[in-house]
Amino acid sequence: MDYISTRGSAPALNFEGVTLAGLASDGGLYVPREWPRFSIDEIAAMKGLPYAELATRVMMPFVKGSLTEDQLARLCADAYGSFSHDAVTPLTQFNEQHWLLELFHGPTLAFKDVALQLLGRLFEEFLSRRDDHLTIVGATSGDTGSAAIDAVAGRERIDVFMLHPDGRVSDVQRRQMTTVLAPNVHNIAIDGSFDDAQAMVKRMFGDTAMTGRFRISAVNSINWARLMAQVVYYFAAALQLGAPYRKVAFSVPTGNFGDVFAGYVAAQMGLPVEKLIVATNVNDILHRALSNGDYSAGTVTATDAPSMDIQVSSNFERLLFLEGSRDGLALADQMSGFEKTRAMRLTNAQREGSAALFTSARADRSDMQNAMHWAAEKCGEIIDPHTSIGLHAARAAGIDSSIPVVTLATAHPAKFPDAVESATGQRPHLPARVGDLFEREERYDRLPGDYDAIAQYVAERATPSA
Repeated sequence: MDYISTRGSAPALNFEGVTLAGLASDGGLYVPREWPRFSIDEIAAMKGLPYAELATRVMMPFVKGSLTEDQLARLCADAYGSFSHDAVTPLTQFNEQHWLLELFHGPTLAFKDVALQLLGRLFEEFLSRRDDHLTIVGATSGDTGSAAIDAVAGRERIDVFMLHPDGRVSDVQRRQMTTVLAPNVHNIAIDGSFDDAQAMVKRMFGDTAMTGRFRISAVNSINWARLMAQVVYYFAAALQLGAPYRKVAFSVPTGNFGDVFAGYVAAQMGLPVEKLIVATNVNDILHRALSNGDYSAGTVTATDAPSMDIQVSSNFERLLFLEGSRDGLALADQMSGFEKTRAMRLTNAQREGSAALFTSARADRSDMQNAMHWAAEKCGEIIDPHTSIGLHAARAAGIDSSIPVVTLATAHPAKFPDAVESATGQRPHLPARVGDLFEREERYDRLPGDYDAIAQYVAERATPSA
């Protein structure tokens, strides 16, 4: 299996290469040259597999040539053995149609653990082969940072530099990053938004003064390996609800389009997905793009769902490439125009191709609170603000009642106790395994939202590549 860039100029790489590279050298994102596809019988044979075995079965076509099946199975067993629920991503029921996929049983209580616990182990595997060192530079709107830090803290061949917008993540989210005191972990609070942080990270990938000295990689969902790992739980949920002989719809709270794009990949692999519902908060660039073709970035509005307070959705580029006839050079021009003007229109091919599988909805604060209240009052389920946005979209989507709709629960409600208590009257508590979080020492640095300051900070602390 090899991978090509969405912008058409970077060399194709194998799975090991794209995992260590993260972003393509032409500024694009890597996608498989072709989709592996399972038959109905092959999908049916996955039913009942333990999660780590299912993960091995689903991901094996993507890693051929870089990992053997035994190697991948060992990495999966190790990654998912630390989760607090034996099912890893258990499915619970709201009512006769609506279901909740709990993705928060990993060490940092967020869906990103499902991918990043594996990604940290993939990095270590590939770096040991090369006797090399990796510098991870990432931006987080809340959960990616803590999940990535947990996955790589203390690993000798990796330094991690994580940027978060100062004052724009929850106290729990911040502390899950800043209380990890391993020497290879560097937390940076920047003066600016998540979009500002992400723009600086992407700029660093194109800065030859940095890439010439350090092997820089990404843990954000621009890294293909992270997206690949998220595909598995779509299979896990659908198989429990009747796949491959029954279609399933999924509602996904999203800001950066990575989690819902993993559902798109699952559909390309043969999973019978009825619809993927893209649920946004008032930072609704994805809803506007999918509903009327308007992909234009505004000003980020702070909400009770901070992980979705994003106006530039990096992974959307993958969908635009795949539904735009895989014309990398044309997409490079389209994205160059967007980067200059922060506005663009989707082409007819991109809109029509997306509409076949995707629909979308926008939730304001009232919608979010109403969904949290409904889940608690009618179903006895306490959910976090991001998940409630997905639930609002799921209930408003008008999916035929014979088709189950799964809302992805992306974070534990205790990560956002004030918002949950305001909507439900119940204050969620942190699980015992992280219950002392507010007693731990914090360590992080505040820096201006200035690329040169960030680059200098990284250069002074990172270990050069071999």
